[in-house]
Amino acid sequence: MPPTKFALALLTSAILSAAPALAAPSEKGTLSFQFENDLFFNQDHDYTNGVQIAYTTAPDDTPDWAVRLAHLLPWFEEGREVRTRYALGQTIYTPQNTALANPLPTDRPYAGFLYGSMGLVTDSGTHLDQLQVTLGVIGPASLASDSQKWIHSIIDEAKPAGWATQLRDEPGLIITYQRTVKIIEPQSVLGGVLDIAPHWGATIGNVYDYANAGAMARFGFNLPQDYGPIRIQPSLPGSGYFEPTAGFGAYLFAGVEGRAVARNLFLDGNSFVDSRSVSKFNLVGDAAFGLAVTFESFRIAFTRVVRTREYKGQQNQNAFGAVDLTVRF
Repeated sequence: MPPTKFALALLTSAILSAAPALAAPSEKGTLSFQFENDLFFNQDHDYTNGVQIAYTTAPDDTPDWAVRLAHLLPWFEEGREVRTRYALGQTIYTPQNTALANPLPTDRPYAGFLYGSMGLVTDSGTHLDQLQVTLGVIGPASLASDSQKWIHSIIDEAKPAGWATQLRDEPGLIITYQRTVKIIEPQSVLGGVLDIAPHWGATIGNVYDYANAGAMARFGFNLPQDYGPIRIQPSLPGSGYFEPTAGFGAYLFAGVEGRAVARNLFLDGNSFVDSRSVSKFNLVGDAAFGLAVTFESFRIAFTRVVRTREYKGQQNQNAFGAVDLTVRF
C-alpha cells in the first residue's frame, strides 16, 4: 500500500474508533433547588417549610481527597463513580395553632434549622451510597422566625404569634448514611419502563437519631439515570444529579419509608437547656408520589408527601408538597 494511502487508512481508523467516545454525552455537575411547603395542600403546621440549594460535582471534578476517602469506605467498589455534594438550607416547624402567643404544651414547639451539608456519593449504576455530614444551628439564630413572617407578609397571611416560645439556640450535627439498590433495573412493562429500588440507612447526631428503610418505583419513558428526585432530610433518598438517556423523558414515581426514631430534637426539645417538648411516636412513616420530567439539561419534579403523626398531641397527618429543579452544566 502506498505510504499516503496507508496514513489515510490509519487516520480514518482512528477517527472511527474515537467517534463513539466523542458522541457519548459527558457527565456534568448539577445545581439543584428544593422547595417544600404545606401551603400546597392548604396547611400551615408541623413541618411547614423547607428550602435547600445544592451542588453535586461531576465524577471528573470530584476532589482527590473525596476519591481517596471513598476508597476507605467498606462499600466502595472499583469502577464506581464518585461525586461530592454541597448544600445550604433551612427548615421551619410550627405548632398546629399558630394564632396563639402561648401555644398549648401538647403542641409541637416552634423551631428552625439553618444548615450546611457536605456529602460523598458513590454510584455503580445499580447501587447508590450516600454519606453526608450536616452542621447547623437550631433556635433564633436559624432565622426561621424572620423567614416565616416574611413569607406570610408576601402571601398576605396572618403572622404566627408564638415564635417567642421557640427552641433555644443550639448547634446541630447530623451524620447520615443511605444505600439505594435497584433490585429491578429499568425494563419494559406495559409500553413503558419500570424500575424498583429499595433503600435503607441510619442517621445519628444531636438533631436526629433514627434507622430507616423503604423503596421507590419509577414508571415512564426515557428514564434518566437517577434514583428519583432529591428531597430535604428526613425523606426518601433520591439523587441530586441525573444523566439523561434521551432529549426528553418523564416518569411517575411512588415510594414509602418507615423510620424508627430514637431522637428528634424538634420534638424532644433542646439537648442542654430546658425548652418546650412533646411526647413523640418512635415509629414514623412517609408515603410519597409524584412526577418528574427531564429535558436535556433540566429535571423538574413535584412530590406529594403524607407523613404519619409524629407526636401524641398531633391532630392530623402532615401533608406537604416538594418541588425540585435540577440543572446540569
